[in-house]
Amino acid sequence: MTSEPHRLDDVRAPTIWILAGEASGDVLGARLMHALRARLPGVAFCGVGGSRMQAEGLVPLFPLSDLAVMGLVEILPRIRLLARRLTQAVEDIESRRPDLVVTIDSPGFALRLLRRIEPLGVTRVHYVAPQVWAWREHRVREFPGLWDRLLCLLPFERAFFGRHGLDARFVGHPVLQSEADRGDGARFRARHGLPPDAPVLILMPGSRRSEVPRLLPVFARMLGLLRHRVPNLVPVLPVSPVVAATVERVASKWPIKPIVVTDVSEKHDAFAAAGAALTKSGTSTLELALAGVPMAVTYRVNPITAAIVRRQIKVPFVAMVNLLAERALVPELLQENCTPQRLAEEVVRLLSDDGAAQTQRDGFRAVMDSLRAGDRLPADAAADEIVALLAETRSAAQAP
Repeated sequence: MTSEPHRLDDVRAPTIWILAGEASGDVLGARLMHALRARLPGVAFCGVGGSRMQAEGLVPLFPLSDLAVMGLVEILPRIRLLARRLTQAVEDIESRRPDLVVTIDSPGFALRLLRRIEPLGVTRVHYVAPQVWAWREHRVREFPGLWDRLLCLLPFERAFFGRHGLDARFVGHPVLQSEADRGDGARFRARHGLPPDAPVLILMPGSRRSEVPRLLPVFARMLGLLRHRVPNLVPVLPVSPVVAATVERVASKWPIKPIVVTDVSEKHDAFAAAGAALTKSGTSTLELALAGVPMAVTYRVNPITAAIVRRQIKVPFVAMVNLLAERALVPELLQENCTPQRLAEEVVRLLSDDGAAQTQRDGFRAVMDSLRAGDRLPADAAADEIVALLAETRSAAQAP
């Protein structure tokens, strides 16, 4: 997919304040910044982002890691820090008066920020729609006035928000730009001295410090059960740099020492070498689906968080691939079903049952097709929406 940039040469180079609150948002933000720079020569960026956004020229107001927390109970110890960071962000926007504010995902922080800056009259875009279609749908009543444009990643979201009177634009899912399907399995095996027949198992515990302690102990005990059932098994842990040190320290004591991967291209090579994966729910399921890796989805959160969510959840599946396929394409082993025994059985099945693995791969192709928004790359589609909004804002300001 290619696209010619929609330039805005008749508008002075704008200043865009951009926020990403976690690793996946950092990737989206970096691609968006790159696409915007092609359309807005001289554009200036400020705000909050991680290493990828910094590589595109962002000098962060504070570390992205301060915001990377998930869960209703898990967030409690960090409330004061988050409140300080929110005030700091509001004050920075107020002093800079940017032409546009873009918040990416992280609704707990981002939506509060958008509400706080509403009186400033700054044009606002939220990128990655809040998943209120999954649970707490009543929250959609809070959204009018929060943003000037909502950019959605999932094809069904435009109709959902439209039913609530909110204009939403589907720009395609960024996993299509991830190159997760471009890995080289032979290169990964050669790099780590792995025999061609050694089964590779991907283990993805999450990208947040609050997530990984939930799954790592379960993965460790599962590997103890698999040590004799799957000879020469090679576990691979692709993790974000935010949690890499924690994961390496914990995993060094596992019964089968894993390969810890932080480089994105090496992660994709590991995908190409893998026969199966266990992953938390979220974007990682789509990355694995794009790469054609058979998987099971597993997750644990604080039991109180789980009880609250279960009473409010509105969708039949947790895994994004299942929601998009509208069926149980991949197994979901959550909470009480996230046990070493259940995970070990599922790994053995995925590695040994060629028919089950192929059924998943066939379903993955249809899921990927549903995530395309025409012939444009997702970052290009998002950038075009932002450029159009800036042009509309400038025209309205100049109107007599």
